[in-house]
Amino acid sequence: MEPSIATSIGQIQLDKPVMLASGILGISLDVFNRLYASGAGAVVTKSLSTAPWEGYPNPTIFSVGGGGWINAVGLSNPGASNFAKMIEPNQAVPIIVSLVGSVPEDFEDMIKEFKNCKVKAYELNLSCPHVAKVGLEVGDDPGLVKAIVSTVKKSTNVPVIAKVGLGTSTYLNTVSNAVDSGIDAITAINTVRAMAIDVETKRPILSNKFGGLSGTPIKPIALRCVYEISSKYDIPIIGCGGVSTWEDAVEFFLAGASAVQLGSAIGDNWVGVFDDINKGILEYMKRNNYATIKDMVGLAKKS
Repeated sequence: MEPSIATSIGQIQLDKPVMLASGILGISLDVFNRLYASGAGAVVTKSLSTAPWEGYPNPTIFSVGGGGWINAVGLSNPGASNFAKMIEPNQAVPIIVSLVGSVPEDFEDMIKEFKNCKVKAYELNLSCPHVAKVGLEVGDDPGLVKAIVSTVKKSTNVPVIAKVGLGTSTYLNTVSNAVDSGIDAITAINTVRAMAIDVETKRPILSNKFGGLSGTPIKPIALRCVYEISSKYDIPIIGCGGVSTWEDAVEFFLAGASAVQLGSAIGDNWVGVFDDINKGILEYMKRNNYATIKDMVGLAKKS
């Protein structure tokens, strides 16, 4: 029998295990349709706020080589209300809506905007490393994490995911507080706070000076985090950080993730990367006699 690359992250059912991560190509329904047709199991939107955000001035993204990028876009987005109107016609694409805010009421208000939209899940951005008063500053506040997750869970029947990252406190505390408050799944991790300096101008390259490092350089860190979370908590996990090949995806499965997200890999490989990774996973499963993704999840912890 042919193996199946369909997967489940708690209540979230996907035909394919590789998703678009939040932050890249996540703002247009036309693009979502193209990504889905190219093999993405789901698409995660750019993080949306209660009102439109302009973000930072250019330069906002810089390639550090070796599949790595530093970005400080500043969470630019059209706002939840405008975005909800744009995706309302969608019926086919599994869309996970990423939300960012400072207080529980922000998230509650935004969820109301999507009442007429087909939303697969909400992903709470508790980990953006380069915008003040949201992201990591929220994720590092235990009381705020609990309040936000509890409020969101009361506001919707749709599954809720918390995206965690490496802040000033132990990221496992963020996971613990989210789990205690009823979160349905965890995405690990977000970009890692970083910077680059131009040796000729002797100035930071990004307009915001600091940004988030993504891509190949952070994969070992993300993999370690997924392994740690899956070892400590009984919670579905989505691996994110440096996925660009089927081997990367399988590593995350073995560490305890049930699905993966990618973003930076599109910069080097464009949208064909989804189908390439899906095919590689399927061939690996055939060689190892795995019938489902679940057969691989967490195996590295048993060796």
